[in-house]
Amino acid sequence: MPYQIGLTADFLDDAGNLTYQDIGLALLEANAGVEHAFFKKHDPEIQPAQIANFDSVLALTPRVTAATLKDVDRLTHIARFGVGYDSVDVDACTQNDVVLTITAGGVNYSVAESVVAFMLALCHKMLIKDRMTREGRWDDRSGHMGSELRDRTLGIVGLGGIGATLAEMVAPFRMKEVIAFDPYIDEARAKEAGVRLTSLDELMAEADFISVNCPLNDATRNLIGESQIARMKPTAFLINTARGGIIDEGPLITALKENRIAGAALDCHEQEPLPAGSRIAELDNVIIAPHAVAWSNELFRDLGHIACQQMIDVSTGTIPHGVVNTDVLNRPGFQAKLARHAS
Repeated sequence: MPYQIGLTADFLDDAGNLTYQDIGLALLEANAGVEHAFFKKHDPEIQPAQIANFDSVLALTPRVTAATLKDVDRLTHIARFGVGYDSVDVDACTQNDVVLTITAGGVNYSVAESVVAFMLALCHKMLIKDRMTREGRWDDRSGHMGSELRDRTLGIVGLGGIGATLAEMVAPFRMKEVIAFDPYIDEARAKEAGVRLTSLDELMAEADFISVNCPLNDATRNLIGESQIARMKPTAFLINTARGGIIDEGPLITALKENRIAGAALDCHEQEPLPAGSRIAELDNVIIAPHAVAWSNELFRDLGHIACQQMIDVSTGTIPHGVVNTDVLNRPGFQAKLARHAS
């Protein structure tokens, strides 16, 4: 019997066509041992009936909860299309003998490049100059002088794959220094990335650009709050391409309204989608994006190929790359599922 793969319906448009140019489906189609099908409808939370007949599920945006996995015996693998997994109940996956994978490494270049795009747009006041030109305020340009990345300090919160790629990417811009806060990184690894480790308070005070690139978890929720924002230079910019909830938006909005910092670029928000009348959307010193600033054809191609290969690996009884809940690998129930696919 072929290995059955389900894909969440948010990969499709309203007409049922694939929204994205390439998500790796050619890998599945070339493998005679697997079959794939899309969910019939999109739900914000995956329902048990949607996954009951699948061995692997590739999930874009829907949540995976304990209720999702209740009485679902067949499922072996959930592949998250991305590196964040705060939408997935990891403990529930483990308790139900389901391995969870992320597309580890697949987002590094694309997200780092989007951070650089945000940095350039902020310091060169691209949005203000665009608006000014459209409104015929040509003579106002002298009042909106920008700055450059040259001779400025970049502070990275979270020196994982994205953070390290970002540090490498800004090298041609002749920045003064790249510093980072990451309690899980040692000095040797930081030195290899060309980065000086600091405390979070030091980073907030010294950096001209602060890029948040850490995961959202209990330790990082509201990591950057009122006291940290108060340490920022009045000329500094704060950028978040990680997750909403890492930055406490209330103190950030206050600082932006009072011009106590120069600006911010936010791809991630405490509430997504942004609600109507969002205070952050009313500010003209903020660039906002719908948690998609790094989305590109190249990114989705890379993520898709990684995720589809992970599902193919599981279909042959092989432990895939990018496992999040490594504890599940030693559970007899999961081992039995994996052995079934290997036979």
